[in-house]
Amino acid sequence: MASITIRNLPDQLKESLRVQAAKKGISLEAYVRLILEEASGLDSGKKVNIVELGRAGSRLFGSQGGVDLELPKRGSPRGLSHLDT
Repeated sequence: MASITIRNLPDQLKESLRVQAAKKGISLEAYVRLILEEASGLDSGKKVNIVELGRAGSRLFGSQGGVDLELPKRGSPRGLSHLDT
């Protein structure tokens, strides 16, 4: 995949795009990618609607953007006996 850099983007424009992306539950990069795909008129061929995917994630994980998981206790590190000569 290709990438581009956009220079001299006004701070207000970037912030506005970031807020719009957050409201849709997706990253700024994903949101700008969607805008460019729509503006180009090209069909990306993707079957996944990234906006709906972001909304589904928000429904599953709530407004905190994640879940609390109980981590297993760490055991002692494995020995390095296979490196002994």
